[in-house]
Amino acid sequence: MNIEAKHLFKSYGDIDAVKDFSFSTESGKIYGLIGPNGAGKSTTIRMIMGILLPDRGEILFNGEKLNYEIMEKIGYLPEERGLYRKQIAEDVLVYLAELKGLKRGDALQRMTPLLERFELSDFRKKKIESFSKGMAQKLQFISTIIHDPDFIFLDEPFSGLDPISVDQIREILLEMKNSGKVIMFSTHNMEQAEKICDYISLINHGDQVVSGKLEEIKKQFGKNSISVEFSGKLPDISTVAKNYTEYPKWVEIELKDDVTPNQALAFLIDKISINKFEIVNPSLHSIFVKLVKEDESEL
Repeated sequence: MNIEAKHLFKSYGDIDAVKDFSFSTESGKIYGLIGPNGAGKSTTIRMIMGILLPDRGEILFNGEKLNYEIMEKIGYLPEERGLYRKQIAEDVLVYLAELKGLKRGDALQRMTPLLERFELSDFRKKKIESFSKGMAQKLQFISTIIHDPDFIFLDEPFSGLDPISVDQIREILLEMKNSGKVIMFSTHNMEQAEKICDYISLINHGDQVVSGKLEEIKKQFGKNSISVEFSGKLPDISTVAKNYTEYPKWVEIELKDDVTPNQALAFLIDKISINKFEIVNPSLHSIFVKLVKEDESEL
């Protein structure tokens, strides 16, 4: 199974939401669309799914244009969460599963282990309006995958979830990946994208800034980077750093082309107390910040 998008464009009046976006992905891979809010991620997913028509470009599922048979094999979690709040959770899951071609008995059978996994079994007979926001989001995720789709599209799936729920969803996505599903999700959560993505595209103001295998992108931007855990206040490092991202108690530094890691260590060692120093590939977060800043400066 595979999906291929070629040269997608979408405008809303004078606003170019997506400009010349292309990608391909296949079974057993997770593709991440990353970028700031308003970058064009949701518009891209909606075009791929046929919710929006592109102004230009082509989208193929297994070499074919989107059709009814393929649509039944799609699972979609929209960014705007919404279920029938006045209805019983179990009834809503059955109804949504039936829309995807499942029989009631099969839907009930499939939902049981998923409800147990998300600790929602005791709430299956309750109205959704009694659910917390996090519980409702987990229920909607279940509705997305209950029919065992081949193609899964998730728009900001980790938004608003507690760490335990994030881990649960990530584990399920990895299991589905290993079973051969095609998975695409959008996020501005770089940490989660880095943990599970095989491929990424960074979108900013509708532009596809960088795209490819995650590990290759990290190597491309990690030719001269270090990570330093330290105590004290970080000094001015502009003499050695091309770019840097500071976190509580550690900093990730992209060194200038003429500065070696040993020279950077010598510069820092008498200015801060260094607990750990290592040469690294940069995090997706630091790549994201660097590329977005560069893209903004070109606008």
